[in-house]
Amino acid sequence: MMLPDRASSASGLRQAFDLSLFVAGSASRSLRTIQSVKRALEEHAPGRYRLRVVDIYRQPELAVANQIVAVPTLVCTLPQPTRFFVGHLATPADVLRKLSILLRREEFA
Repeated sequence: MMLPDRASSASGLRQAFDLSLFVAGSASRSLRTIQSVKRALEEHAPGRYRLRVVDIYRQPELAVANQIVAVPTLVCTLPQPTRFFVGHLATPADVLRKLSILLRREEFA
């Protein structure tokens, strides 16, 4: 999936991100993680991402299908290859550290 970036040239396209965030329930830690991921994406990839939040307690079949063994886990299916970022995502800075390779890679595309 490619979405046009307003800041790029008329013919240039920038990569979109397709992500799933797996969390456990609606405890404050899960809510903080969701907010951090959303804030980081809005700041660094506005309008160029799709984020699905999956509560493994409500949808355990999705956790099994995606081979999720720990939460939080952020799964990035686009750009390819699929990447799994497991662990601490409590602040936007944590999210950006995990996604930095993807964000840096698109600067050179």
